[in-house]
Amino acid sequence: MPTPIIPHAPTSGFAAPRRLALTVLGGLVASLGLPASAQSSWPAKPLTLVVPFPAGGGTDAFARPLSAVLTKQLGQQVLIDNRGGAGGNVGAGVAAKAAPDGYTWFMGAVHHAIAPAIYPRLDYSLAHDFIPVALISSVPQVIVVNPQKVPATNLKELLVFIRSKPGLLTYGSAGNGSSHHLAGELFKMQTRTFITHIPYRGAGPALQDLMGGQVEMMFDGLGSSATHIKSGRLRAIAVAGDKRAPGFPDIPTAAESGVPTYKVSTWYGLWAPRGTPPEVVEKMGAELKTALNSPELKTAWNSIGSETPTLAGKAFGDFVAAETQRWAEVVKAGHIKMD
Repeated sequence: MPTPIIPHAPTSGFAAPRRLALTVLGGLVASLGLPASAQSSWPAKPLTLVVPFPAGGGTDAFARPLSAVLTKQLGQQVLIDNRGGAGGNVGAGVAAKAAPDGYTWFMGAVHHAIAPAIYPRLDYSLAHDFIPVALISSVPQVIVVNPQKVPATNLKELLVFIRSKPGLLTYGSAGNGSSHHLAGELFKMQTRTFITHIPYRGAGPALQDLMGGQVEMMFDGLGSSATHIKSGRLRAIAVAGDKRAPGFPDIPTAAESGVPTYKVSTWYGLWAPRGTPPEVVEKMGAELKTALNSPELKTAWNSIGSETPTLAGKAFGDFVAAETQRWAEVVKAGHIKMD
């Protein structure tokens, strides 16, 4: 008896085209860079960390050791892109417009929480154009002077010296609206003194002129002044924190020196451009936590007066929102305007 011929199912003739369609669809999904694909392959190339101040400033002092540790962890180079100008707002605008593909990150600072109160027309919004990843560091502001220009060795002596030359002494800052600027104006308000503000395009250039004698003093983040304090090129007068800074136990607080209300910290954080795949943001957050708890960064942070922070994700975003409100109130109360 002949073997019966069993006909193919009617749909079998579409198997090859169907397989082809699925292959094409898979290629389209991959090309769209959906989060699952991004998570499995990220990072597949070098990353860029936009630092919105020139090299040598406080942000740079934390960004460079961080990028070195992340490079080792990720197996891809983390490149620093210094974009200074307008008190850190030029670099922030550049980062806000970057492709949200997980390969551009923004290392901002307290300056960017201050900016909305100072600049009426920013081309970016920290709250709407970025995703908060984590706090990287927080260090107290430190009052530093050029020891060749200012004979004072403590805050009481400095106040006497300033009052003997009203308006003649100058202080440098990272730019109009920066934390250095507002810290100086807050100091003037609380001590009833008059010092002339000289804005620069970043803390690095301001520090260079301070050490060169072009300005007499500065209200700087301890992170960028630390090396120069240790070398003797700058003299630290007081830190503007609740307690003495790690690694600098000999520098008294402003409260200990007779100005209990003067408290200012400089903090730095990491953001991703809005639209960056959430899985990539989460992975970077995990890598950042590992990096900040590494012996290399714990030692580096301590050497420049910072403790290891723990704020990340929404908690970090809430902290930034509170800081933005706080500085807006300071600007309003002090009638602080752009120079």
